[in-house]
Amino acid sequence: MTSEALPPATADALRALLDDPTPRVREGLLEEFRRLGDSGLSFLRATADDGGAPALAPHARHFLRELGGEDTVGLFLEFIRSFHYELETGMLFLERTVFPGVGPADTHGFLDGAAARCRQLLLTPSTIREKCLVLNRVLFHEYGFRGEAENYHDPRNSFLNQVIRRRRGIPLTLSVLYILVAQRCGIELEPIGLPGRFMAGCYSGDEPFFIDAYERGAFRTEDDARAYFRQLELPFDPTVLMPSPVGEVLTRCCRNLVNQYTAARDHAKAKLFAEFVHEFELAYRRHAEPR
Repeated sequence: MTSEALPPATADALRALLDDPTPRVREGLLEEFRRLGDSGLSFLRATADDGGAPALAPHARHFLRELGGEDTVGLFLEFIRSFHYELETGMLFLERTVFPGVGPADTHGFLDGAAARCRQLLLTPSTIREKCLVLNRVLFHEYGFRGEAENYHDPRNSFLNQVIRRRRGIPLTLSVLYILVAQRCGIELEPIGLPGRFMAGCYSGDEPFFIDAYERGAFRTEDDARAYFRQLELPFDPTVLMPSPVGEVLTRCCRNLVNQYTAARDHAKAKLFAEFVHEFELAYRRHAEPR
């Protein structure tokens, strides 16, 4: 089984037969897709989402169902258009567009286990900062998560389950991981999107503070953010430290993947994630229109 793209002549021949209603032809196609393995599934998923040939999309989805392969691209598009965004669900839908074999249990199971370990170490009473220090110990010392420096632009760094599996990632995904484990421990943190950096923010105490998961959970202040902006030679606006909506987090993740796949010369996937960015923009535009 291979995940390589099908030769153009093979893909054209399959498209020509995809809407043939003859039972013998459909049985033969099903067997051919089974023989092609991952390449056949990739072809079907792409066809199911092909706006240029909408008449073939229902037939592609039929074969996907028969093969036990979901249209994961279509599911993520439905999620985007719904405008009902939840961070963990969105990260899973996003990842499954490239890694369709990843299931909810793969990610949820790890997050639940990490949170259970944190709760074993949490003392009562303790401050939010003290609780976050426990998360730092568990995630960055016991589990060994760290910021990816050598292959920063590897697309795998933008997928939550790949980060969990490899124990390294970029600021956005490490911050999301941190936030999701914290939530399971009763600690409410928010995603904070700075230019070129991403952190988790805590607004529960008297004075907000920020957690730099890329730097193993280092605590940051507004003064640190101001210094960061001076380093970038950008004017500082305190509103940049306000929480980022989930849709914006997912859109930023998709933009990162456009850049990462472009750098990797995987233009098909770069185009796919550019389309997701466009769909998010359309969803926000529709939501902003007066009703």
